Amino acid sequence: MIMDQSLTAEEKLTLKTGAFGAVFLVSNADPGLFALVRESFAASGVIAGTSGTVRDALTSGPLPRLPEGSSLQVEQAALAALGRAMTILREKAPGEVAAYRSVVLTAADRAARAHRGVDPAEQVAIGRIREVLDATD
Repeated sequence: MIMDQSLTAEEKLTLKTGAFGAVFLVSNADPGLFALVRESFAASGVIAGTSGTVRDALTSGPLPRLPEGSSLQVEQAALAALGRAMTILREKAPGEVAAYRSVVLTAADRAARAHRGVDPAEQVAIGRIREVLDATD
């Protein structure tokens, strides 16, 4: 049995940036302040309900920062962080990979459904997130 190793503060921030970035991508796909607030609130409930290493990473430390710039730059940074997060978990906490994947996808889905259901742009964003989560090194 592989024991999970402790994550550094930087690794925890990478997990948080990937998860929050994924939710941001979905929220950003459905523009509007009201939609953003409802979607963020829906996703936060999922994140708060996690446990173990994933909960520790997602609920402690500083808030993640995505680059300011075009939507493409933000998307690239968020998906890159998500990919790095999966690599970190596979290497240091393999028992947490499924939990992290589930939390990210559930949070993204809840964010999409929070405001008038899942629109096509949100579905595309969730598809990109799923591709990164399902990729192997």
